[in-house]
Amino acid sequence: MVVRLFMRQFQHNLIRQLKRYSKRAALKGERLESQWETVIGLEIHAQISAKSKLFSGSGTTFASPINSMVSFFDASLPGTLPVLNRRCVEAGILTALALQCRLNLVSMFDRKHYFYADLPAGYQITQQRCPLAKDGHVEYLAPDEDHRKLVLKRARLTQLQLEQDSGKSLHDVEMSHSLIDLNRAGIGLMEIITEPEFCSAVEAASFVRELQLILQVIGVCDGKMEEGSLRVDASVSVRRPSEPLGIRSEIKNLNSIRHLMRSIEFETLRQISILESGGQVLNETRAYDVETGETVSMRDKERLHDYRFMAEPNLPPLRLYTNDTVPNGVPSDQIINVDELRAMLPELPNAKRERLKKQYGLSVEHSNVFVNEPTLLECFEKIVANQNLQNVKIASNICINEVLAAVNKKNIAFSASNLSAESVGELVELVQDEVISLLTLRKILEVLLQDSSKLPKQVIEERGWHQVSNETALENICCQVIAANPKVVDDYRDGKTKVFNYLIGEVQKKLSGQSNVKAVVRIMKQKLDT
Repeated sequence: MVVRLFMRQFQHNLIRQLKRYSKRAALKGERLESQWETVIGLEIHAQISAKSKLFSGSGTTFASPINSMVSFFDASLPGTLPVLNRRCVEAGILTALALQCRLNLVSMFDRKHYFYADLPAGYQITQQRCPLAKDGHVEYLAPDEDHRKLVLKRARLTQLQLEQDSGKSLHDVEMSHSLIDLNRAGIGLMEIITEPEFCSAVEAASFVRELQLILQVIGVCDGKMEEGSLRVDASVSVRRPSEPLGIRSEIKNLNSIRHLMRSIEFETLRQISILESGGQVLNETRAYDVETGETVSMRDKERLHDYRFMAEPNLPPLRLYTNDTVPNGVPSDQIINVDELRAMLPELPNAKRERLKKQYGLSVEHSNVFVNEPTLLECFEKIVANQNLQNVKIASNICINEVLAAVNKKNIAFSASNLSAESVGELVELVQDEVISLLTLRKILEVLLQDSSKLPKQVIEERGWHQVSNETALENICCQVIAANPKVVDDYRDGKTKVFNYLIGEVQKKLSGQSNVKAVVRIMKQKLDT
């Protein structure tokens, strides 16, 4: 169940999607072989959480009125010059440190030329040749091949660079024209490029989810893919084992993890189909069509020389310092000290998982769920700190298997459920002290999710949901069930032990799910085995 909860956070029905794509391929007569390897590389564009843009003082508020946050520089009017935003540089450094990158203490800005209507300057200011940081890696958890447990994997990074975002083209199909919104033009981006070493859509999605979590934890990007603040380009190719890398196609601007997975799966099958029929995969840029679930060709893939990179003449080299290299007499607001930023890093997701495992003895799966649900983790740690728990795992199981499952069932986040640590802690205490059963706990959660002003004990008193633990009462009910089900009893005594659960269920029905299950199991076994 824990792995299902993990998978739900980035993909609800992967297996169903794979079967659907395979079935579609089979219907088209495509012969899909297992002798193919998928190779995936990612480029992640993360909008930096800052009040102003990378090179201008314009605001960055999402969903502002069209073209209301555009400076003269953003519109590329003649005579305007870029002014580098300190916050964006600090965000890039924090990200590089969190991703174990090697920072370049001197980096350069470049002009990358291409001509789109939503790029008024005709070029983007980026850091292609000497970026802010290089190398690095991210350790992330991904389901194994059977989707039964999580395994730790590592993805290598190529580089991290600062650059401008472009504007948005708004296409009016009926009127046959496009409108331009430059509100997004010039917002600071971090482009994070991975090595091409993911071998499945699941791995790629798991990595992006981990990166999204890291960026959110260190406060440099809100990670809201639905708002475009985190976008992914996926380069996909296929090859036979031990062969060189195949020709890749790049799928642009994927703005959800679900779309990332589906587009990779479709593109993989598309390329295999082409190669097995004797064709050749084109090196091209493609888009994902949400309506059809397919990737469609956009244009030929540009090559490096097409962009005509040149040094940005209006920006000097970006110089960083450490405690050992800070020049004397220079005001601190005029330099950026990497060591000071390093000291500001919070506990990162992977370190938090390890701490939870060591401090509370939690499983990898439970630790991962808590890290992905920070509000629930805060609730769990408050419960553990405030109560004398006999078994921390009881609190962990209830928080994840019961509380989180209940809020997920209602399609709300735990943080939006209004369930307090006090209420959840009281539920844990009641289960631990065998005052209520898990079935009763679920009924109480239903009530609390509708009316969070009540506490569990109050609900129990109002509805009479105390657990029945009286030995005499339980023994009488067990005898009634045994007398009413002679055939089932005979089957059990003939060795068909699976029917035992049926008898326990009948006891539960008579007591509306409020019986002490442990006591019922013990009494029922005594009655049947004698």
